Amino acid sequence: MAPRVLISDKLSPTAVQIFKDRGVEVDYQPDLGKDKDKLLEIIGNYDGLAIRSATKVTEKVIAAAPRLKVIGRAGIGVDNVDVPAATAKGVIVMNTPFGNSITTAEHAIAMMFALARQIPEANASTHAGKWEKNRFMGVELTSKTLGVIGCGNIGSIVAERAIGLRMHVVAYDPFLSQERAIDLGVEKVELDELFRRADFITLHTPLTEKTRNIIDISALLKMKKGVRIINCARGGLIVEADLKAALDSGHVAGVALDVFEVEPATEHPLFGHPNVVATPHLGASTTEAQENVALQVAEQMSDYLMKGAVQNALNMPSITAEEAPRLTPFVKLAELLGSFAGQLTETGIKAIRIEYEGDVAGMNTRALTSAGLTGVLRPLLQTVNMVSAPVMAKERGIQVAEVRREMAENYESLIRLVVVTDRQERSVSGTVFADGRPRIVEIKGIKMEAEFAPSMIYVTNEDKPGFIGRFASLLGDAGVNIATFALGRHRQGEDAICLVEVDGAVPAEILQKIQQIPAVRQAKALTF
Repeated sequence: MAPRVLISDKLSPTAVQIFKDRGVEVDYQPDLGKDKDKLLEIIGNYDGLAIRSATKVTEKVIAAAPRLKVIGRAGIGVDNVDVPAATAKGVIVMNTPFGNSITTAEHAIAMMFALARQIPEANASTHAGKWEKNRFMGVELTSKTLGVIGCGNIGSIVAERAIGLRMHVVAYDPFLSQERAIDLGVEKVELDELFRRADFITLHTPLTEKTRNIIDISALLKMKKGVRIINCARGGLIVEADLKAALDSGHVAGVALDVFEVEPATEHPLFGHPNVVATPHLGASTTEAQENVALQVAEQMSDYLMKGAVQNALNMPSITAEEAPRLTPFVKLAELLGSFAGQLTETGIKAIRIEYEGDVAGMNTRALTSAGLTGVLRPLLQTVNMVSAPVMAKERGIQVAEVRREMAENYESLIRLVVVTDRQERSVSGTVFADGRPRIVEIKGIKMEAEFAPSMIYVTNEDKPGFIGRFASLLGDAGVNIATFALGRHRQGEDAICLVEVDGAVPAEILQKIQQIPAVRQAKALTF
């Protein structure tokens, strides 16, 4: 029986034809996303669901779809999909991360022009017959400094366009290497310096815990008086109440917003403000972009349903059906090793090297490397997946190298992941034992054995008597239960590492107290 796909939002007729041409039955109901009850009633009849932003794929919808194998989002954002619920049910969630990059970048440039020349206000005034030529005194973009926060796929396109306008571009992106910055023609700076120097600031970063409220009142006060801010990325990057106060005081000369913290934004404190340009999340709204993402999602879903090929999946690696049984545990290991290193890395990454020893060296190391990169990049780029990770690493000038060795010294298979930053080189190694569970076996050259757990504490310290007692007592007094405790050291009295599994999240104040223990160099909470 041919697989069946439901399209519940408006998609190009060409996309519908792609499904049919590849042997997939299609039910095109473009207004179904607005009818939750009807969606719940019929979703159980389909193997695939193709959507845009109108359809909300909740846990309830997923639970009502026992046949569902894949959800395809025509576009990049999957805020309307419960990805954890889909993962728990074994449903692949795909997006099309690169189909609307040009369109979004062009919209940011258009918004910058609109701000510089007060075009919306001038347009409204002229249509009203006022002819207020002296009221609208704009500023030139030429020779101004543009600050780009997030210099990935979209941010780098904006930077290139701005350089063509003879602007000077400074960029902040933890993953942007100096070499990549030189290639783009931008100056890599820290965030505070960007705030201090930029005449215009444009945001092109995903919304993560590290980027949420990246522009608040303290950031605004660091900026030049008269700065203009553009956000075509995600609502939640800017504290909107702080932004309004800065506009009202005149510290910020103008703001252009395509995204808002709560959408749809039918009411907002900034609406009607003379120095605010607002559009209803139009970043990806061009004919070309809509066509591109629709065709891509149809091709990806068809390839999966008919051939088992996985592309641009947010919750599953790109692995063929034949490889899956043997490769999957090592994919998990590689991603966990990457996540371990990524959570501990706080400065710009120059290079990532992944070494494969033993049996694993003969496997599909491309998928494994993608998994490792995904783990490293995810703490700052939550939408990264196994397909987009290599591209995102390349965009940021991160050098990626694979090393294969047929023999492993102590294990049948070993993966070692090395992250090189401006400050240091950090390595972590792991293997998969007979039970199929990934384990850490070495950190920074120190041998130890530990399983990955949802909540862990990583400590580096000098090997001195009394540390373990004070550490355990501190956790016990705070009511934090220790599940497992792994230790390792180079030699007596030298560098030592402690990796502890605990029950539940680690409070920040406990980490601070751990760091105050004599001989402790670093203490960090990790989640897996």
